[in-house]
Amino acid sequence: MRILFFAQLREATGVTEGEIDADDVSAGPLWIALIKRWPALEAHQANTRLARNGGYAAPDEVFRDGDEVALLPPVSGG
Repeated sequence: MRILFFAQLREATGVTEGEIDADDVSAGPLWIALIKRWPALEAHQANTRLARNGGYAAPDEVFRDGDEVALLPPVSGG
């Protein structure tokens, strides 16, 4: 699974993208895998949205091997 990081999440992980092995997981287990690989993400989990293959992921979304998952931090501006 390809993982994309933006803004402060890119700074927290030190990378713009990465890979993890996960298949048929919901958001909870996916977050566990992400934090295991990039522990600094734990501080951002509550405020970060997940997107799957170009669209916002629903709370019960199932993530599969081969998906592109973007971690989207809150944005500000006007």
